[in-house]
Amino acid sequence: MVLEMVGVVGLGTMGAGIAEVFARAGIRVCGVEADEVALARGRAHLERSTGRALDKGKLTAAEREEILARVTLTTSRADLRDADLVIEAIPERMDLKVELFGELDRICKPSTILATNTSSLSVTALAAATGRPGRLVGMHFFNPAPVMGLVEVVGTVVTDPGVVDEVAGLAVRLGKSPVTVGDGAGFVVNRLLLPYLNHAVTLLDHGVAARDDIDHAMKLGVGLPMGPFQLLDLIGLDTAYEIMNVLFDESRSDRHVPSPLLRSYVAAGLLGRKSGRGFYGEAGDGPQDKAPARTVRVVGSPELADRLDTAGFKESDDPDVVLQVGGSLPLSGNTVRVRLSGQVAELAVSVLTTQEAALGAHGLLKIAGYTPVPCKDRAGLVIEALLFSHLNDAVRMYESGYAAIDDIDAAMRLGCGYVTGPFELIESIGLATVRDGLRALHAERLTPSSAPAPLLDQLVTAGLTRFPRP
Repeated sequence: MVLEMVGVVGLGTMGAGIAEVFARAGIRVCGVEADEVALARGRAHLERSTGRALDKGKLTAAEREEILARVTLTTSRADLRDADLVIEAIPERMDLKVELFGELDRICKPSTILATNTSSLSVTALAAATGRPGRLVGMHFFNPAPVMGLVEVVGTVVTDPGVVDEVAGLAVRLGKSPVTVGDGAGFVVNRLLLPYLNHAVTLLDHGVAARDDIDHAMKLGVGLPMGPFQLLDLIGLDTAYEIMNVLFDESRSDRHVPSPLLRSYVAAGLLGRKSGRGFYGEAGDGPQDKAPARTVRVVGSPELADRLDTAGFKESDDPDVVLQVGGSLPLSGNTVRVRLSGQVAELAVSVLTTQEAALGAHGLLKIAGYTPVPCKDRAGLVIEALLFSHLNDAVRMYESGYAAIDDIDAAMRLGCGYVTGPFELIESIGLATVRDGLRALHAERLTPSSAPAPLLDQLVTAGLTRFPRP
């Protein structure tokens, strides 16, 4: 692709970041905003971002000036007439984007490629609103655009041959890693990420575990960069709710029904960091320390028993609390079932468990060096309930033919900061373990989406331990 000038419409945090990415690659940029006030905000975004890079030693003063000099700012869309590519980063409203692309279609030369940075809306519907549907694609950057390495390149059933490859090649030129997908709601990252986040809200709403405990479980027990509620506050609860609605409108799956609690937070204006309060932000946030039990018996984990013995807690035949690690010891008033995952100890509390035993187990596990996560005694507890369902979504995505295994893994590593992609994680846990965990979840929920993906079931039945790759 011969690219002399790129247009960027919308210079909020995302649009200004996209403009910076192109300018850093030596490409002239024409940035367009609705009015002078918005244009000044866009200029400030560019100056702050490049200023931070200068302060960190990632740019020299001369390089920063060259980048800023490549960006021309205007309030006139007519200035995009000579652009070779125009990408929009305006608010996620179909009516606004349709109006914009209709105008760009009239302004831009016939060879210009039009691109949308939408994270969830139909690229096909946007393409159909123009006289050049074959030259409109999705080019979804991730925030902050100068830092994040992933670009989802989205083609449609009417995209001209070669256009998607051209745009993917451009992403490489920008120093990004493109993942090429079809036009499905949420594409790869949001289609996998948002149902997982929504599921966490549902667990909170149903009283399975507390907010902080769920965040600790997924961050410390699984190794994810952020807990789901921290991430929701960062994304914006309104954005998450809108994407869930888009996913449900397309799939009508029970997996994509927005949580009523998420809807309530949005209705109350508690949108996360952008509003100053979301799932976090209340005074007095955080769990309180609990006093440990005085006497204990550990079943199923010599390591945990040794840790507690070293800390001065001797085993007793008549203990205040019994810590059952794995196994199937019947629960009683002073028995707490424990599942250890990394730094996390999930504590399954049944209707029989006394408050004294629950509090005592919490204190003991904390002394033993774990982060306790008290939760209701349900299938999967917290970690497996959230993680295995999330991984099952990835298998279903691959099984449907929407994206390749390596592309899904790359998208989640680069777009979400995962250490390992979903399929790498399934293989490290064990296909049979994940399949059996999903069967337990399905037996409890009886919802279609909780059943193991047929492909996963077939691979386990065939005795395979890895997903077949070309």
